[in-house]
Amino acid sequence: MKRVLSGIQPSGQLTLGNYIGAMQNFVKLQETHQCFFMIVDLHAITLPQEPAALREQSEAVAALFLAAGIDPAQASVFMQSHVPEHAELGWIMTTASYMGELERMTQYKDKSAGKESIPAGLFVYPTLMAADILIYNADLVPVGDDQKQHLELTRDLAQRMNQRYDTELQVPDPYIPQTGARIMSLDDASKKMSKSNPNPASYIALLDEPDVIRKKISRATTDSGREVRYDPSEKPEISNLMAIYAHCANMQVSDVERAYEGQGYGAFKKDLAERVVEALEPLQARYHDIRQSGELHGILRKGAAEAREVASTTLRHIKDKMGFVLPQ
Repeated sequence: MKRVLSGIQPSGQLTLGNYIGAMQNFVKLQETHQCFFMIVDLHAITLPQEPAALREQSEAVAALFLAAGIDPAQASVFMQSHVPEHAELGWIMTTASYMGELERMTQYKDKSAGKESIPAGLFVYPTLMAADILIYNADLVPVGDDQKQHLELTRDLAQRMNQRYDTELQVPDPYIPQTGARIMSLDDASKKMSKSNPNPASYIALLDEPDVIRKKISRATTDSGREVRYDPSEKPEISNLMAIYAHCANMQVSDVERAYEGQGYGAFKKDLAERVVEALEPLQARYHDIRQSGELHGILRKGAAEAREVASTTLRHIKDKMGFVLPQ
């Protein structure tokens, strides 16, 4: 089977956008691919994190992976920091990269803009991401639009290492689903729904209470007029809400459009809130069961052991080709 690697940062609460755009695809991919899904806690600390919050959010993301339907019997679920090979290969990838190509990374420019002091980890974030992918020789990497540039660097580094040291690293391809890859913010449909947005009304968190979800959707930005019509260029705000409805109700956007012909935004948003509540209710119930069961850390240990078996073999291959003296 082809191999898949992906991860989500435990900084902030996971959102409906994470669920629709990433986690639902993880569940599908595990049926046909060898999958490694990690909580990228080492990436999270490129910006300062409060220790107790980092610990809680790391466990929460792992539990939400499982609650969403990722099966530890089919896929390896683990903490990035539990597999030390990531950090070691991250350093090797840093030495193989150039200042100029890291300075060109759009995410680095965005996150460092206006800051007097820029953490070095933010600058070399892409080389650790490259290590995450290459250490499993992943064939496919599910990525959003904001990570495409980082994956291109990963491909360049794989080819550079293969040419320079005669390594046999897999050059990965992006996996971008046709639908659901980009759920937008509730307050501005020109921006992706993001857990890092300082305005909590801009996103639906997966663990939001039903009344919180209803309030956020009732206040979601809509376009002028009242017609429930899917037209991302002319009516981006209502089109985003229709896309959310379609995913949560397992419908086509065209069916949503027909169902609300002539009804206006009020009735649509009220029903949308209920569709979202209904979609998240079973996930939230499974999440709380997992957290209370005490099984989470055993699953993470198993996933890390499976990951290390692959990662250690790849790292040893790379170090041998580079001329390191390997332990006997």
